[in-house]
Amino acid sequence: MKTAPTRDARSEGAGSAPVSGARGAVPTPSAMSHDGHTRAAVVQLLLEQGPITATEIGTNLGLSAAGVRRHLEALIDTGEARSTTSASWQQKGRGRPAKQFQLTAAGRSRLGHSYDDLAGAAMRQLREVGGEAAIVEFARRRVQTIVADIDPAAGHDVVEVEETAEAIADAFTTAGFAATTRPVGNGVQICQHHCPVSHVASEFPELCEAETQAFAELLGTHVQRLATIANGDCACTTHVPLVPPAAKHQEAT
Repeated sequence: MKTAPTRDARSEGAGSAPVSGARGAVPTPSAMSHDGHTRAAVVQLLLEQGPITATEIGTNLGLSAAGVRRHLEALIDTGEARSTTSASWQQKGRGRPAKQFQLTAAGRSRLGHSYDDLAGAAMRQLREVGGEAAIVEFARRRVQTIVADIDPAAGHDVVEVEETAEAIADAFTTAGFAATTRPVGNGVQICQHHCPVSHVASEFPELCEAETQAFAELLGTHVQRLATIANGDCACTTHVPLVPPAAKHQEAT
């Protein structure tokens, strides 16, 4: 007796359920579970490396183009992800700018923010008891705990500043911020793709301000906070110039 051929699951990507029986058959529970794990892996990659292209997602997770598209379309349909066009400096070679994907604020919020209500209530109580100065001091001590093992860089040493920026990103990743660095123009950006305290920080911006101040002190140079998750942006982005102020002045003259 001849049996109908079955398609290799890999042809649909690692996250696709194999087709069996009649068209439109309901996937088995095990297939649905596997699909959910793959979707979670895509979300985690968008969180840690976004913006990222579909090709890069497929390479990282061993998914086919069709498998990647299916998961990305599902996430976009639910408002958890969005696509953007890559900037010119991100282009590799010629051709049309590649599409990149990243989580939206709604996508990040579904990852959970532990004890948000409790933390917010505690911060409000702290402000009532100690005033704004108590909030500022709390925020300063919190970030100092995260970067306690990082030695300050000399602002005039470009290599040291860049290495310190990477050390800051590593420390914040350990603290749950999924942070990375990337070169941009004559500087480097520290990108925090997740913020476990973003809901609290939206009410208490002192938390974000303390981070920016700590970055400047450790890097020995002026830094600029370009975006924050607490304000509804897709990532917290801080620009760190790698050209020393003296060099900038000489170039201008």
